[in-house]
Amino acid sequence: MADNIILIGFMGVGKGQTARALAELTYRFTVDTDDLIESMVNMKIRNIFTAQGETEFRRMEQKAADWLEYHVSGTVVSTGGGFFKVSNLKRLGKVVYLHSTVVDIYNSICNHPNAKKKIKKRPLLTDLKQAEKLFEERLPQYRDLADIEIVVTGKTNMERAEEIASHLGE
Repeated sequence: MADNIILIGFMGVGKGQTARALAELTYRFTVDTDDLIESMVNMKIRNIFTAQGETEFRRMEQKAADWLEYHVSGTVVSTGGGFFKVSNLKRLGKVVYLHSTVVDIYNSICNHPNAKKKIKKRPLLTDLKQAEKLFEERLPQYRDLADIEIVVTGKTNMERAEEIASHLGE
């Protein structure tokens, strides 16, 4: 298993921001799986879903996971909300589940200065009932895969990073 720290959780929970804070704290690099996929095909995630569909996007996530497994170590990896479904997740490193409620995620995004852009990037969050349903389906899977679970609500990115680092002995 690689010595990466893999952040999983629902869309909008703050995986990218937490990854950057954790990388700063632990002197690691950080990489985002959605950014990897976008660079691999030179398309935005939403356009991949529109043009090629979810099945093809999930195949691309697996390809990114395979690349990470063999080429990346000592890195903090932030993932897309559904990346936890890749077959080799546990071989990529220690898995940290960032937990919050859908309502708290939505409120956090709405209070962000770039709220409109952030909601546009996550269209599923415009239908909170549908988002709640998906969250409830994923929650047991997130928890089953995680080596560590961190509740993020009410914490700064650095507080989240410090808690993760403490749990991992960093």
